[in-house]
Amino acid sequence: MNRTDIKKILQANELAPKKKLGQNFLVHQATAERIVELAEVGPADTIIEIGVGLGSLTLPLCQRAGRVIGIEFDSGILKYHQNNKSLPENTQIIHQDILKTDFAQLAREHGSPLKIIANLPYSISNPLLFKLLQHRDIMAWAVLMLQKEVGVRLCAAPGTKEYGVLSVLFGECATVKNLMQISPEQFHPRPKVESVVVKITFQPRVEQDYNSELLVKLVKTGFQKRRKTLINCLAASPLLSLSKEQAGRALQETGLPETIRGEALTIADYIRLTKVVEGLL
Repeated sequence: MNRTDIKKILQANELAPKKKLGQNFLVHQATAERIVELAEVGPADTIIEIGVGLGSLTLPLCQRAGRVIGIEFDSGILKYHQNNKSLPENTQIIHQDILKTDFAQLAREHGSPLKIIANLPYSISNPLLFKLLQHRDIMAWAVLMLQKEVGVRLCAAPGTKEYGVLSVLFGECATVKNLMQISPEQFHPRPKVESVVVKITFQPRVEQDYNSELLVKLVKTGFQKRRKTLINCLAASPLLSLSKEQAGRALQETGLPETIRGEALTIADYIRLTKVVEGLL
């Protein structure tokens, strides 16, 4: 499916890319096929595709996967597929907002952790990433097309300007691999930014001796005001109930200087800090 095909389908069905939904249709078929190949989809897989669009990714997915469940929010696109029977029989489309989709129910229905592929609207990238984190125990992997800036943040190292909350939280529970970069010319309409495709492979949760919810609070606190020292962020955080004295003690027991900023801590540092703070609360 190329740019000409996409434009013809849109025109013939009185459809148009909706800016409010962040719709940018992939028009380079070889790229779609390469994404599915790099995702290592097999005939035993049930794949959840977020944003079916006109089927650029769906069609190569259906050729490799046993079953594809597409979550599509645009009722016009849903109607197009229903009227034209444009997708193979091993595809099911659900008309739903992905941010309201019950992932736990989907996992129960097909009896295994979820495998997700998505060309995401950039506007929902962060909410969806946090939703994946919340459901990490029922996630196998997710292959996501993201704004390049977001993809870089997921893989960023401590001390860099890109390093942030998502870098730490995904580093704690998953491995993130950059699969490929995609230029704006491969979409209709062309976005103003470059895209990347990443694969997030979630690690099985092992028995842990720290509070995951507290870890999230500490990480969010550490990056809330990047130019402030961590001790001041901890003492001022509405997510915690620490005095400055307690915050200083926590850093000391973790082996961190009082001058350190949250962006300098590794994942292991945040986990050690979580254990210490839990004992102070």
